[in-house]
Amino acid sequence: MPFQIIRHDITKVKADAIVNTANPKPRIGRGTDSAIYAAAGEEQLMAAREKIGDIAPGQAAYTDAFALDANYIIHTVGPAWIDGAHGERDTLRSCYENALALADSLGCESIAFPLIATGTYGFPKDEALHIALSEIQRFLLAHEMKVTIVVFDRKAMELSESLVGGIEQFIDDHTARELHAKERGDNRAGMYRRREAGRDGELSPAPPAAMPDLAGKSLDEILGDAGESFQQRLLKLIDESGMDDVAVYKKANIDRKVFSRIRCKPDYKPKKKTALAFAIALELDMPTMTDLLSRAEIALSPSSTFDLIITYFITNKKYDIFEINAALFKYGQPILGE
Repeated sequence: MPFQIIRHDITKVKADAIVNTANPKPRIGRGTDSAIYAAAGEEQLMAAREKIGDIAPGQAAYTDAFALDANYIIHTVGPAWIDGAHGERDTLRSCYENALALADSLGCESIAFPLIATGTYGFPKDEALHIALSEIQRFLLAHEMKVTIVVFDRKAMELSESLVGGIEQFIDDHTARELHAKERGDNRAGMYRRREAGRDGELSPAPPAAMPDLAGKSLDEILGDAGESFQQRLLKLIDESGMDDVAVYKKANIDRKVFSRIRCKPDYKPKKKTALAFAIALELDMPTMTDLLSRAEIALSPSSTFDLIITYFITNKKYDIFEINAALFKYGQPILGE
């Protein structure tokens, strides 16, 4: 997929370019900088870094990657957090913007980032993540490249308190409702949607996708009148959205080649995370999304953390797939895309 978040040691990631959170002067800093020097070969990398000289905060330069499994190391200098009133956010945006532009100019097809400035520089992790996601998303809307954020552990992925609180409350509410339904023997338990005209915040079971009236028809007649496939319904929804194919697959975090296969295969059966990625990109409401998923024989479950997180975002009309994927990663779930 064009964008992913992984838990790994960035010095062991294979990519055309590895981004280093560099010291502004040609000397070895702490954290990611120190680890990259050690893995690449300290003497060789320092000699190449000295040829560059000082790097201003927000700027980027490159060297060979030496012993790393990459072609280049892109060195960018993050901002030291003071209080947010000294241009720190703009500088951090420039780090991502300049590193991505440099990778593009070098012909890179893949790049791996740490979360810049969140270690010894003290940048608030939730804000740093938001800036990283927004800059990467903006770049990928206009370019083809595989971009990876690499974190050493999930604790590094801090979401805003309001988002975490909303997700956890949503999961708790639905877990309690599902348990209550089971205790009273209610077999209607299913995925929920917000009432169109009900009490604020109240949820009710979403109806299944409509099935045709099969009364009086033979099996051959029923099979001959089979409804739209996932591919047919998806392409119709894309046409109705007014977006072109490129905008849709980029918003869905879907690789261009995967989308081409979908276009060419009427019987295409997507993975669940792929189908949901398209639903997010098209900003579908719950009933329309449920119908689309049903055409791929996919359903949502109120006992699945993954499904509840997706439902939280859709019912709250939050369709930013990068933000959704950050939340899924934080809760140990697979991210959307293909």
